[in-house]
Amino acid sequence: MLDFKGVEFHRTGHDGFKLVAGKTIVYIDPYQLTQGKNDADIVLISHNHFDHLSIEDLKKVVSKDTAIVAARECAEQLKPLGLLVTEVAPGDRATVKGIKIEIVAAYNTNKTFHPKQDGKVGFVVTLNGLRVYHAGDTDEIPEMSEIKPDVALVPVSGTYVMTADEAAKAVDEKIRPRMLAIPMHYAAIVGSEKDAARFKELVKACPVEILAKE
Repeated sequence: MLDFKGVEFHRTGHDGFKLVAGKTIVYIDPYQLTQGKNDADIVLISHNHFDHLSIEDLKKVVSKDTAIVAARECAEQLKPLGLLVTEVAPGDRATVKGIKIEIVAAYNTNKTFHPKQDGKVGFVVTLNGLRVYHAGDTDEIPEMSEIKPDVALVPVSGTYVMTADEAAKAVDEKIRPRMLAIPMHYAAIVGSEKDAARFKELVKACPVEILAKE
């Protein structure tokens, strides 16, 4: 866990995070959770692939009061939970339980796993005044230049997303986080701790923190 500027960053594995700011708890893409407390105020889901939208894992974090914000393509799969789902697309903005959330594009440019036309997404969530960008499953894309986050959570494994080298280039040339970058999307489906270490070695624009899976 990393406590940074009043926000706790818990890496739950793969692309998943639990963010805690005061009494607000936000989960992003929960998958292969080792434990669950049904404590989520908000859950953000970037797209419909099994390692990002996992009903089994969602049942470990949601309660009857949890609000879900998800890419539109996820709506049908989420119906069994019986919860309110805010369907979103790149360019949307929402305020959920007082938390500001911006929806940004996430897609592949040199592979076919995440086509732009699908409307898969990343998120910028503002917690305790901190703009946290979760890039989702993406390559380096032009839209990254407009985000201007404080903290960036960036995929580094290659195969389905950016390699560590590509992710470092995206951080240095387009994302340019004001404070911090954290690698994700490794050591589960594809990628390893070496990818996270390589990313940290290469990034020059800001400090990098590698978080262990909790």
